[in-house]
Amino acid sequence: MELNKTELKSFLDEKAQQYNTLTFIDDDPIAIPHSFSKKEDIEIAAFFAATIAWGNRKSIMSNARSLMARMDNAPHDFIRNHTKKDLDVFNGFVHRTFQREDVLFFVTRLQQLYSEYGGLEVLFTPKADAANMNNVLTAFHHLFFAVSHPKRTTKHVANPAKKSAAKRLHMFLRWMVRADATGVDLGIWKSIPTAVLSCPLDVHSGNVARSLGLLKRKQNDLAAVMELDNSLRQMDPNDPVKYDYALFGLGVYEGF
Repeated sequence: MELNKTELKSFLDEKAQQYNTLTFIDDDPIAIPHSFSKKEDIEIAAFFAATIAWGNRKSIMSNARSLMARMDNAPHDFIRNHTKKDLDVFNGFVHRTFQREDVLFFVTRLQQLYSEYGGLEVLFTPKADAANMNNVLTAFHHLFFAVSHPKRTTKHVANPAKKSAAKRLHMFLRWMVRADATGVDLGIWKSIPTAVLSCPLDVHSGNVARSLGLLKRKQNDLAAVMELDNSLRQMDPNDPVKYDYALFGLGVYEGF
C-alpha cells in the first residue's frame, strides 16, 4: 500500500479511532481487569490476563476468569492475605504451558512484592536514567525472579535483554497507562507517560506494519519493536501506541 507520510498518518488515525471503541472489550483479555474497580485488583487481574494472553482468545478469557474466581474475585485481598493452604485452589489450573507451578510462583512472588513495594506501578515506572521501557521491563524481570523460582516459569515474563519483543508486557502497560475518552484502556497508572510506551508486536501487527512500510525487519523481536516505535512516534510522539488499535484491527478484522 503506497501512501505518503501525511496520508498514512490520516489512514492510521482513522483506523485507530474505528477500533478504539468499547466494543473492542467484548472479546479481548482487557475485559478481565475491566470487571474490577479497585486499582490493585485491576492491575493484578491485568497482569495475569496479559501473562496468559496467547493462543485461542476464548480459552484466554475462560482461563483468566478461572484464575480470578479461584481468588474469590478479590485478587488483591488474595495476593496479600493468602496462606500456603489457600494455594490448593489452583490445583488443576492449566493454560497451555502456564500451569499450577507457574501460578503458585506468581502468587507468592506478588505477595512479597506488594508487601515490599505496595503495588506494581512503582516497579514499572522508569527512573530518570532509563533510556526506554525495555530497560524497565528487563529490570522487572530480574526483580521478579530475584528469589528462588522454578526455571520453567521464567519464560512467562519477557526479558528484552534477551531480544524479546515482550508483546504481552507492552500490552499490559498499554492497558495500565493509556487513558482516553473511549475508556478501553484503563489508564490507572499516572506516573508513566504514554510517550514512552511501545506497541505490542505480534504476527498480525507486524505483518500490517510491514505492508504499510512502518517496519522493515522481518523478525518480531526487540529490534523490530524499536524500529516500529520510531515510525509510530513520528506520527504521534505523545501517544504512539494508540496505533496498536489500527494495526490490530487491520490485521485481525480486515485481513490486511
